[in-house]
Amino acid sequence: MNDELILDKFMPYRLARLSSTVSTAVAREYSKQFGLSIPEWRVIAILGRSPGLSAVEVAEQTFLDKVAVSRAVTKLIKAGRIDRQFADADRRRSILNLSAQGHEVHDGVAELALKFERELLDGLDVEEVDRFDKVMDRLLEKANKL
Repeated sequence: MNDELILDKFMPYRLARLSSTVSTAVAREYSKQFGLSIPEWRVIAILGRSPGLSAVEVAEQTFLDKVAVSRAVTKLIKAGRIDRQFADADRRRSILNLSAQGHEVHDGVAELALKFERELLDGLDVEEVDRFDKVMDRLLEKANKL
């Protein structure tokens, strides 16, 4: 290991660049095809996997701040892509679910995202992808403890 900080070699910076580059490329496509922003897509993706969450729970699972989630939810409700119901016990807590249109958008974007992932990983063999997944899991686990 080198004691000099060289940003282009600094692993957290490289991971951020990779994440940003990939997210921007995928987002460009789903924005063009579905009119979604990154926060809107993340809300749809989370609700597609875990329906019935509150906006606070969506924020926790998407790693977005509450304001970004609130704006995305408002826009998605107006677009008819998610439905909001209020909890019987606590009228301040709303429950979010994908509408039929939201499910269609989810499936379309998921197909696009998975295609992009396949293209990104093309050229890596199965062992490299498996190793990368395991390393990412270990780094995420360690980062959560820091």
